[in-house]
Amino acid sequence: MLQPWFVEAKLGIFMHWGIYAVRGIPESWSFHRGQISYEDYLKQAEGFTAERYDPEAWADLFRRAGARYAVLTAKHHDGFALWPTRESDLNVVSRTPARRDLIGPYCQAMRKAGLKVGIYFSHLDWSQPDYASVLNKRHRDNPDTTDPGRDNRWSYPPRGTPEDPARWERFLRFHRAQLRELCEAYRPDLLWFDGDWERDDEQWRMGELRELLHAWSPGVVLNSRMRGHGDYETPEQGIPIQRPRGPWEFCVTMNNSWGYQPADRNYKSVRQIVRMLCECIGMGGNLLLDIGPRPDGTIPEEQVERLEGLGRWVQKHHEAVFGTQAGLPHGHHYGTSTLSADRRTLYATVFDRPVEGVAIKGIRNKVLRASVLGHEDSLPHRKVGGASWINLPGVLWVDVPERLLDGEATVLKIELEGPLDLYTGAGQAVESN
Repeated sequence: MLQPWFVEAKLGIFMHWGIYAVRGIPESWSFHRGQISYEDYLKQAEGFTAERYDPEAWADLFRRAGARYAVLTAKHHDGFALWPTRESDLNVVSRTPARRDLIGPYCQAMRKAGLKVGIYFSHLDWSQPDYASVLNKRHRDNPDTTDPGRDNRWSYPPRGTPEDPARWERFLRFHRAQLRELCEAYRPDLLWFDGDWERDDEQWRMGELRELLHAWSPGVVLNSRMRGHGDYETPEQGIPIQRPRGPWEFCVTMNNSWGYQPADRNYKSVRQIVRMLCECIGMGGNLLLDIGPRPDGTIPEEQVERLEGLGRWVQKHHEAVFGTQAGLPHGHHYGTSTLSADRRTLYATVFDRPVEGVAIKGIRNKVLRASVLGHEDSLPHRKVGGASWINLPGVLWVDVPERLLDGEATVLKIELEGPLDLYTGAGQAVESN
């Protein structure tokens, strides 16, 4: 069962941190796609120092950004672990100048700051020799498939090479053993999985794995990348247009890259990040915003600035963010919105400068008061049109003076008489006037 804290969290920080930060290249995919040799990719470990790694400073920054949880990559698809796993020497203690566990201090610092602890773990492991030992059902049923992944030596046995189920079972034991280490050593609140797509559910035996994970770490939240056995959905990079079913979280990069890539200067502005947050919480979801620390453990200044800017907005508008639920459906307001827990207060977000006020459709309730969140002034408002005698509401218009507009996004606080009574119909003829 999904823990209540997750739905209430609204904002998390994602961190892709690993040896790929040394040369500033794509994590794992760079050798998988032949952009760099596997040997040269692993040589990056020699420059992964973590010498300025300060997880308490990370935690303080994330808390000031308004986040309630964080997720750190313990192991990406390259198989390189940020903790001293007993199952492989491909880890920071054995192979890098850091020579210490990086996951433990992260967990301690986040908890000290009051943040929930998330750990990212890739199911697949392109470095583990037993991984590329069997085909999935799609390739087995269609041996002549042109899927480029079929011919990648990191993912599947080469054509003409027989499958080896015994090696796959050995990989699963390795896979489970590393997860047990993470659960028992760090007790994560959330396990953020990735890399499930190359095998079928029956190969991964995800239902069995879910039971094991809850035995090792009772109450742990599991994301959707469990072949149908997770707790919530994880749309990625493209923000949903329609609200996903059930609980969900939108993960997105701050620029175009998950990990540290200094050549990528295409950063989203604070205003754009605020808008994404508002769109997520307005549809009942969370935003998981990704950053990429440098190999020494510092966070690039551009990312710090944006997190601090986001935090200033969240702090000012916390009432409209935390303790709220999804707001109005599409079409009622040309912006996003949330509702208070008792549904008696609507928080309508305005992204652009209004002309002739802000229009909100479908509210049948009497409006007791309208204001800009963070200001004491009451705003003039009126209902235009409608037919109250048949309970057909007009359009609520709220006047918002220029001086009260927020530079990132303005939030209107609409206080209602009673819980929201919303008209969502297609209109009708008025037969009595």
